[in-house]
Amino acid sequence: MKHEATLQRLDRIDALRALAMLWMTAYHFAFDLRFFGWLDADFYRDPFWTLQRTAIVTLFLFCAGLGQAVAHAQGQGWSRFWRRWAQVAGCALLVSLGSWWVFPNSFIYFGVLHGLAFMLLIARVSAGWPARVLLPLVTLALLLPAGAQTLIAAQPQLMWLNEPWVNWLGLISRKPITEDYVPLLPWLGVVWLGLLCGRWALARGGSVLRGPAPGRLAWLGRWSLSYYMLHQPVLLGLLTAVRHFA
Repeated sequence: MKHEATLQRLDRIDALRALAMLWMTAYHFAFDLRFFGWLDADFYRDPFWTLQRTAIVTLFLFCAGLGQAVAHAQGQGWSRFWRRWAQVAGCALLVSLGSWWVFPNSFIYFGVLHGLAFMLLIARVSAGWPARVLLPLVTLALLLPAGAQTLIAAQPQLMWLNEPWVNWLGLISRKPITEDYVPLLPWLGVVWLGLLCGRWALARGGSVLRGPAPGRLAWLGRWSLSYYMLHQPVLLGLLTAVRHFA
């Protein structure tokens, strides 16, 4: 196992993560314009917005899987993993508190950071599992939510799966009322897919991951958690100032 000080980040993964973050910022800027009444848009039902959200979350979690593949290949120790995990889990708690203050009736109790904290634990444990095991699990993770909808429709006694205390699994028939919802399923399948793709690339020399990338994007991608936590308060603060002084 390599000493933790020798662990290296790969610029292309960071740059890809930064692209997801910038796309997310544009999406949230539009969402905030709607919140202030300056944009007429349906972020909950219009495919133009719902598909963008799905693509952004997919890209972000795929990068998380790639990162776990690299960490496993470089021999990342558990102490370093737990430090990063604690940061993600702590920020998830802050997101819940902040969203409860702004959106008390639809606060975030299992959003992208909450889901990521769970998925990172599972990805860490399963990082070395053979592809013949992970590939069926990816398929199950991606397909089970659709099967759950059909099953709950046929068996109404399973409606309890829609309750907040268990809907973090993703086996639901209706979406909960919350500003962000990233359940374990199907999104764990995306993280696992990123993990498998990262392992496949590294086993073949890793050139697709190790090559050069735009420096500014790579730098931004290294600060993804800080950026995620700050971008919405900054956007909301700027728009509040515009409304106040306009």
